[in-house]
Amino acid sequence: VQLQASGGGLVQAGGSLRLSCAASGRTFSSYSMGWFRQAPGKEREFVAFISWSGTSTSYADSVKGRFTISRDNAKNTVYLQMNSLKPEDTAVYYCAATRFPYVLGFPTAVKQYDYWGQGTLVTVSS
Repeated sequence: VQLQASGGGLVQAGGSLRLSCAASGRTFSSYSMGWFRQAPGKEREFVAFISWSGTSTSYADSVKGRFTISRDNAKNTVYLQMNSLKPEDTAVYYCAATRFPYVLGFPTAVKQYDYWGQGTLVTVSS
């Protein structure tokens, strides 16, 4: 599956952005999806997860209550709605696909994902 992330940009602190990740291929609905981010000089970190059906989600503590992940399998797209943005949310955001059996625990590690998009830059000014 090929992934294309979009929707990044420059926003003031307290503002909102919605990221999209469009997937190619007819098997999108069989993949669970995740969003990660990587700030300059830091390792890539988990942000949010959604199961293939959309019924299960998980979030990093740093974004819980502010970010919402969702998906539309008919459109082969996963979204990340980001509200109440903070300067520390500044990073390149990546979407990723996995078939990791999340019944064993939600996948939060980079190595648990099989396919990655190219990333979209989010900059939050103070």
